[in-house]
Amino acid sequence: MPGYGIVGPQEGQGLLPWSWAEERLRGSRSYWLATTWPDGRPHVMPVWCLWDDGALWFSSAVGSRKIRNLRRDPRCVVTTEDAVRPVVVEGRATFVTDPARLRRVVDLENAKYGTALEVGFLDPAVNATVRIDPRVVIGLDDDAFTDSPTRWEL
Repeated sequence: MPGYGIVGPQEGQGLLPWSWAEERLRGSRSYWLATTWPDGRPHVMPVWCLWDDGALWFSSAVGSRKIRNLRRDPRCVVTTEDAVRPVVVEGRATFVTDPARLRRVVDLENAKYGTALEVGFLDPAVNATVRIDPRVVIGLDDDAFTDSPTRWEL
C-alpha cells in the first residue's frame, strides 16, 4: 500500500495467506457489488454471494441495473461486508446458463442462506446467474494494518 510506509512483499511480514481471504469470501453474508452505468458513473448494490470453484456467484433479475451494467461492461468489484477485515475482489463477470451449474448454485444458496429455492428460480429468462472470476484480490486485517495488506493477482 504505497504511501503508508509499508514495505514490499520480499521485505514485509504478516502477509495474509490465501486461505484467510477464501474464508472471508465464503463466510460473508452480504457483499457489495460495484458496476458502472453506461455513462461511467459508479453503481453499488448489496448482494448475496457464494464462493465456489474459485469464483463469486450471485443472481439478480435480468432487468436490474447491475445486470444491465455487467452485460455492457463485465468488469466489477465485489467486497465482503466486514470493513475491519475486508476482502476486495476486482474481477470479470460472465453469465452462466448451464443447468448443472445452476443446480449447484441453488443448492449452495439454500445451504448458506437457509432458503428453499428451486432451480427454476434461476431461469435465465428471469434471473441472471453471474460468475465473477477474480483478477486481483486485496485483503486487510485492521488489527495488523501495517503488516497485513495483501494483494493476490490471479
